[in-house]
Amino acid sequence: MIRTPVSIQLPEGRLKAVRLVPGEPVPGLSPVVYLHDALGSVSLWRDLPDRLCGALGREGLAFDRLGHGRSAPLPGLQDHRFLEVEATERLPEILRQAGIERPVFFGHSDGATIALLFAAAFPAVPSAVVSIAAHVFIEDVTLAGIAETASVWRTTDLPARLGRHHGDKTEAVFRAWSETWRDPRFRDFSAVPALPSIRCPVLVIQGEKDEYGTAAQVEAIAGAVSGPVRTLVLPGLGHFPHREDPDRILSETEEFLSDFGV
Repeated sequence: MIRTPVSIQLPEGRLKAVRLVPGEPVPGLSPVVYLHDALGSVSLWRDLPDRLCGALGREGLAFDRLGHGRSAPLPGLQDHRFLEVEATERLPEILRQAGIERPVFFGHSDGATIALLFAAAFPAVPSAVVSIAAHVFIEDVTLAGIAETASVWRTTDLPARLGRHHGDKTEAVFRAWSETWRDPRFRDFSAVPALPSIRCPVLVIQGEKDEYGTAAQVEAIAGAVSGPVRTLVLPGLGHFPHREDPDRILSETEEFLSDFGV
C-alpha cells in the first residue's frame, strides 16, 4: 500500500489527509473515504484502511477532521450543528480538493452519522455507505456511556493514550465530544428525518454490546433510508467492532460492495 499526503485547506485551517493506493488498483472502482469517530484520527484507524483498500483493490482517503489528530485546531467552540457542518459544508470541499466524485463512505460513530447526513444532503454523490455504530438520535444509554467514559478520563491514563494521537488538542477533542453530546440543548438531535433522501446502498453495522447505542439505531436507519439496506448486529461486540473483529468487518464490507455492484 502506498500512502501519499493530500493537501486539504479549509477556511478554518489545514487538514492532515492521506491517499491510499493499493499495489494493483482495480480501474473504475469508487474510492473509500474513511470518516473517524468523535475521538478518532487517521492513526486510530490503525491498519484497517490499508487492509480494506488492499482487499478491495480500491484507492482510499483518510483524514483528521478539524481539531483532531494532526489537523489544525478548531477555531472556536464546537456548536450543536457540528455534524451537519461536517457533512454539508466541510466534507464536500474535502472531496472536491481530493478529486473524489463518487465515494464509498466508511464511517464509524460520529463519522458514520456524518456519512449518512452527507448521503441525505447529496443523494446522487455516494456510491455506498458503510455505517458502523452511527448515532441518528440520542438515547439514555448514549449519555450514560459518555458519562462513564468521562469518569475513565479523570481516573486513568486515557488522556495520555489519546494524547499520542491528538497532541496538545487532546483535552479539547475530549471536551468537545463529552460536553456537546450531554448538553441538554442537544438532547433533541435526530438525523432520522433526513434519512429518506438516501438512495445509495447502505450497510448498517453495530455491536450488540455497544456502550453508546442500542439496536434501535440500526432499526431507525434501516427503516428510514430509501435505497437498499443491509443490517448487521454483531453478538458480543461493542462500540468498535472494526477493532474487535476486523476480519469480520472487512469480509462483510467486501461482500456488501460486491453484492450491490458498487
